[in-house]
Amino acid sequence: MLVERAVVSNTSLVTGQLEPLRVVSVNAQLAGALQELSVEEGTTVRAGQIIAELDARELEAQLAAAEAQATFARATAERSATLFAQQIITAAENERDQAARVAAEASVTQLRTRLGFAKIRSPINGVITARFVQSGDIVGNNTRLFTIADLSTLVVRMPVSELEVARLRPGQEIALRVDALGGEAVPGRVRRIFPAADSISRLVPVEVAVGGSSAARLRPGYTVRATIRLDTREDALVVPTRAVLGASGARSVFIVKGGLAERRAVRVGDDVDGKVEVFAGLALGDTVIVAGNSLVREGGSVRIVDPLSPELPANGRSTGTTAGAVAADSTALVTRRTP
Repeated sequence: MLVERAVVSNTSLVTGQLEPLRVVSVNAQLAGALQELSVEEGTTVRAGQIIAELDARELEAQLAAAEAQATFARATAERSATLFAQQIITAAENERDQAARVAAEASVTQLRTRLGFAKIRSPINGVITARFVQSGDIVGNNTRLFTIADLSTLVVRMPVSELEVARLRPGQEIALRVDALGGEAVPGRVRRIFPAADSISRLVPVEVAVGGSSAARLRPGYTVRATIRLDTREDALVVPTRAVLGASGARSVFIVKGGLAERRAVRVGDDVDGKVEVFAGLALGDTVIVAGNSLVREGGSVRIVDPLSPELPANGRSTGTTAGAVAADSTALVTRRTP
């Protein structure tokens, strides 16, 4: 196979778990008995929807008494204002009655507000993800009742090396592969890059968001994997990964030169989709051995055949009767891809 040019990207594989962009805890603002619960886990709710009610009969009675007291206080204040204008009562008596009116009206407002707390409403559009109480339970002030999550946008926080995070930017597209969907890719975008790295791991959290129809197929807690493309080179030299021999730091390939096998030391990058980038050791157009190269020896004769040629044995070895597949002193085949 010929050494060729291709588009190559440096990548970083990171994993994380999906979570809702926004999660809200709903707490009781009154103490009392839960009279009605109208939702459960999985129920979709909208902002302002009543999701539970507390027994409010005592508050309703207190409000009725306060409204009667406020009516009396307003009438008394009006009479006092008339009498003060006629100089029948003193200014102090008039001010006392006016203050009593204001206090009575404030009491009514306070009780109406508390009575409104008896109807527990959803603060956001979302889905009930947890319910902590049952109908009939006695709850106290600030008792947690529900957790509601906005699932219209899911996010995953992925730790990225401090050496790589500078190449990312908000809005950059990233494909997320979801284990629960059999590795299917869904589109995501970098929502934000956190301003500080972890002091121990030196990793910077990067938040990737998934929205729209893609988010509707996902659930919080799903594991996702992202291959982040850090930079792209349009004219990189690449060869098949299986053409490269040796351990890290001592990599080499066999090329065909003048019909003979020649070993070349190379410096290569990471395996990406079955190919590696060659940084040094090869030139564009060199023919590399990809089949049976582990059995080739330096200087062995090699004959090139087409990939679909009947001369090409299935196991990459000469059968001894296959004409022209390999020379007698070689045990490898070289295939040349047809342009």
